[in-house]
Amino acid sequence: MPARALPFLVLGFGVVIVSFAAIVIRFAHAEGASSLAIAAVRLGAAAAVIAPFAWLRAGGEMLRLGRRELGLCLLSGALLAVHFWAWITSLEHTSVASSTALVTTNPLWVALASAILLRERPGGTAVAGIVLTFIGSVLVFAADAGRAPGPGSAPMLGNVLALVGAIAASGYLLAGRAIRARVSLLAYIWLAYSTAAILLVSASIATGISFRSLPGAAWIFMIALALGPQLIGHTTFNWALRRLTATFVAIAILGEPVGSALLAYFFFGEQFSALQFAGFVLLLLGIFTAARDDQTLRQDQAT
Repeated sequence: MPARALPFLVLGFGVVIVSFAAIVIRFAHAEGASSLAIAAVRLGAAAAVIAPFAWLRAGGEMLRLGRRELGLCLLSGALLAVHFWAWITSLEHTSVASSTALVTTNPLWVALASAILLRERPGGTAVAGIVLTFIGSVLVFAADAGRAPGPGSAPMLGNVLALVGAIAASGYLLAGRAIRARVSLLAYIWLAYSTAAILLVSASIATGISFRSLPGAAWIFMIALALGPQLIGHTTFNWALRRLTATFVAIAILGEPVGSALLAYFFFGEQFSALQFAGFVLLLLGIFTAARDDQTLRQDQAT
């Protein structure tokens, strides 16, 4: 396998795993778990699994972190907490297709912020890829928004929350890119996940959520969410951030709404229209187009 292909393959695998997140969340909701509890357990369980490896291999590094590096890790964790709280809550109010399409509009925000803060100006082909992915997301959202809402749903609230999640995720990606050049992957993800977990657990307790009252099935789904989409999926994104630009990683994540919508059709019967299908095609085409403009691999990284 060519060394240049490995980051793209790893990132693609992560996108597939993360596509199951919305489905597992829906199952946890059906078992009575609140969105805040799901987010807290997702990050808390992931941080707990990583903890012994992080402290064994990077404990000294974490203790020597400077004020700036530590601050960026904590900021990244706070943004991650906002992202998961907002996005998981959005799935209570809108469809899987709309929620995942909106929450993955972050290439627009990442590209803008990267140009200003990181001076990463995407080439013409990458810009075309961003435009295609944006149009695809709009088509998916427009098609789904035109449907009659179900009982008790609030699609506008869900859409706004998904957009908040996208903006928070963009900040998380940029903070990760800024810190990953100086901090190892294990140290970074443990500090970010732990910070997010502490914030989410604190918010859960403050709002009167009881983790003890949750049924066993809800716990199974929440732990599966932590081990699969969170621990495996999002960790591959952080691994890729050291080898690919933040803009390309964000564009690749746009494959998630395609996979999630297909899985929602299979598990929940959430059908999608021809307009949504056209949006899915544009999303994939945008990812492919951005990949061809390969200013994404950093030449100083061999693996």
